Amino acid sequence: MKLYITVLLLLPLSLYSQTRFEKTFKDYNVKGSITVYDLEKDLWIYSDENDSKIGTLPASTFKIINSLIALETGIIKDEKQLIKWVGIQNVDTVHYGYRPDIYKNMSLAEAFDKSAVWVHLEIAKRVGREKYKYYLKRCGYGNQDFSEEGVDFWNFGAFKISPIEQINFLKNLYGGNLPFSKRTISIVKKIMVTEVGANYVIRAKTGMGILADQSIGWWVGYIETKGNVYFFATRLRTDSTKFSDKFVQDRKAFTKSILKQLGILDIAY
Repeated sequence: MKLYITVLLLLPLSLYSQTRFEKTFKDYNVKGSITVYDLEKDLWIYSDENDSKIGTLPASTFKIINSLIALETGIIKDEKQLIKWVGIQNVDTVHYGYRPDIYKNMSLAEAFDKSAVWVHLEIAKRVGREKYKYYLKRCGYGNQDFSEEGVDFWNFGAFKISPIEQINFLKNLYGGNLPFSKRTISIVKKIMVTEVGANYVIRAKTGMGILADQSIGWWVGYIETKGNVYFFATRLRTDSTKFSDKFVQDRKAFTKSILKQLGILDIAY
């Protein structure tokens, strides 16, 4: 039986109270939520259970499943294959400004690491809407609303995914329970590696988007440590449509702060 326990009940009040979580949100001057799943205990941990069920655009977190689809369909043969630079600056410049480090031929691995939108737009053009419908339905990924006419439906339109759905997808990725080959899954797990410590590995992806007059900052992934796996989906909001450097960095720092409070990560940063 699955356990759904709030942080307030999960750990000793003197150490990990709801007030402690609220303080972390205040310290970073953000709204939103963090959702964590403990695989060994089959335990869900929420800062805001209601928010964890609300869907928003996945933004660049979509690059996880997009990479899986690109590899499985043969559009990209492996993580080292170069995708030729199309010579057109696009949505990357709208909020992030000019990014000369991505306007060049790039491999899938580098495009994932640097979150190069243009690479994944090229992939999307080759995949086509019908294949997306097929794979996203089989993966149970998001609300599968493809009403957005543009290619970039994960950054614009009505396509949505919730933090809980993000984690369920990641659980299936970790367990190999997705309609992709072992090779495809292995490659994507490899390019997802964000950080390697003495006793942990983090595989994750960031994402930035706009919701009305707010910025949305995702960081989703999982941590292998202490003989267990912990999945997380952080989605922060700030009252500005400008992606400040601080907000971009705070997604990870905020998440690590919470994970450290929960005793999942024993690191200094």
